[in-house]
Amino acid sequence: MTIYVAQGTSKFFLFGAVMLFLYLIVKNQNRHDEVLLAAAYVTGFEVFSRMTGGAISYEFAKYSVIGFLTLGMFYKGFNRKSWAYIFFIIFLIPGILFSAMNLNYETSMVKAIAFNLSGPISLAICALYCYNRKMPMKRLQKILLAALLPIVAMAAYLYVYTPNIRDVLTGTQSNFEASGGFGPNQVSTILGLGMFILVSRLFLIKDRLINIIDILLLIFVSYRGIVTFSRGGVLTAGVCSVIFLAILYWRSGVQQKVVLLPKLIAIAVVFMATWAFTSVNTSGLIDKRYANQDAAGRQKEDLSTGRLELINSELEAFYNYPLTGIGVGKIREYRQAQTGRLSNSHNEITRMFSEHGLFGLLGLIILVLTPLIFRIYNRTNVYLFAFMAFWFLTINHSSMRIAAPAFIYGLCLLSLVREKRKHPLHRKQASPQRQYGYFH
Repeated sequence: MTIYVAQGTSKFFLFGAVMLFLYLIVKNQNRHDEVLLAAAYVTGFEVFSRMTGGAISYEFAKYSVIGFLTLGMFYKGFNRKSWAYIFFIIFLIPGILFSAMNLNYETSMVKAIAFNLSGPISLAICALYCYNRKMPMKRLQKILLAALLPIVAMAAYLYVYTPNIRDVLTGTQSNFEASGGFGPNQVSTILGLGMFILVSRLFLIKDRLINIIDILLLIFVSYRGIVTFSRGGVLTAGVCSVIFLAILYWRSGVQQKVVLLPKLIAIAVVFMATWAFTSVNTSGLIDKRYANQDAAGRQKEDLSTGRLELINSELEAFYNYPLTGIGVGKIREYRQAQTGRLSNSHNEITRMFSEHGLFGLLGLIILVLTPLIFRIYNRTNVYLFAFMAFWFLTINHSSMRIAAPAFIYGLCLLSLVREKRKHPLHRKQASPQRQYGYFH
């Protein structure tokens, strides 16, 4: 409510949180991965800070994530086997050089590089810090909670900003008024992340009171995500939830599966009830939106809402300059020359192709294959495939506009271990292999 009445106060909340986390990191020397708590909170706060004027700079969250995790590596170092991400950073350098040569004189090269490369660099730093870093599941849950709390606060702000959705409905297009006056795509993406975190908590946290609160919050957040009329974040949350639950169910024993089944049914009922309520409250417009229809029920020709044209122009640039690419940030100018449309990319994959050429392709291969290879010999992280899906789906509809896909990608590389058990002093201390058990 304070931020709604005086939006500038969000800047103080964000700055205060950053200072508090820095104090905790230095005080504890990052013994319990406090840098991940800090990065998670800033990641969850990013879109909220942008919509309320609280962001110190547009890319502040990504710079903060880079800064926090670099500080974390100062205290704890990084795994030598994460060398693939060093190569990923190296593969970004040629695109910077060609950017200096190809960008128009009036274009700010610094801004172009910062806008387009802050996402990939923050991803690489996250991956370097998280690669095979061991922690108990309880600590990972605290990290995810740190990301969730500002997302819930943003959802509450949206309810105050637009208490009656019907007052702002004009059709089936993405709705800025229902998204706090900010970009529906980014709002939907971060609310989708909150939805997925809440779903996972329902199955991994065994506390009835917390489960009830999480179900209520899931309804609360899901409704606001759906009424943004931006489909990307909601669909991504659905896909990630299905992948996570399928992996969890497959890895569970017979008795655990019996326990999981009622929760699965409860989640399905919650989503169906939330969708039904949203459908009634939007006079059926939300159903038409997801059926790719306009308000009159006519089928729209372009399911991608203009993104296919952007993808085609980026692929064309890649075909014309397959080895070197056209340079970081150049695709805006290239697209304007080819189509007369000046717009940023919405797809990180085709942007990497067009602006980095062969080096971009090699970089993407590293990002896809490294977690999969990691999974072969380390199956402890039940979140791995769901986190990868969040990263991949998000960068396909929203590029890397926000820090969330980079940060969540890094978390998929964590190694989850059982917490140490305290042994009586008269007993011989167990070996590390027996102290730490893996989740199989």
